Amino acid sequence: MTDAPSPPLRRPVVVTIAVVLVYVTALAGVALGILVLLSRYRVPRESILLVSLLGAAVILLGLLTIAVASGLARGSRFARLLITAYLVVSIVLHVVTIASTDVWDWSPTVQIVLEVLVIAALWLPPGTRFFAAAPVAVTP
Repeated sequence: MTDAPSPPLRRPVVVTIAVVLVYVTALAGVALGILVLLSRYRVPRESILLVSLLGAAVILLGLLTIAVASGLARGSRFARLLITAYLVVSIVLHVVTIASTDVWDWSPTVQIVLEVLVIAALWLPPGTRFFAAAPVAVTP
């Protein structure tokens, strides 16, 4: 006798909001990275390399986050870990951006707040239950 398959677990609203915020913050990160990269023409000569590398890193991290966001929407635990790691690195890059440039203080600050909200939504109880391991089928 076979057990009836359990219905798929519905994605909580909190996780859906987190997925949308992941896409928004990733696209905003790409835009911010482009602006930071273009601002290298307005910084002192000794800071050009730092600002260029910082802009490129923010762009790359935003694109990697977009690539993993669909796995997050499907409930992949690995995608949740990757998104969390990417967002933590992104928060560090935004702090460095705030510290090293004078022009981009407001945008990274908003992104830091959104990224902290995404991490909280993914790791607090409603999100954790959604990403919990699938039950193991018991064979007689």
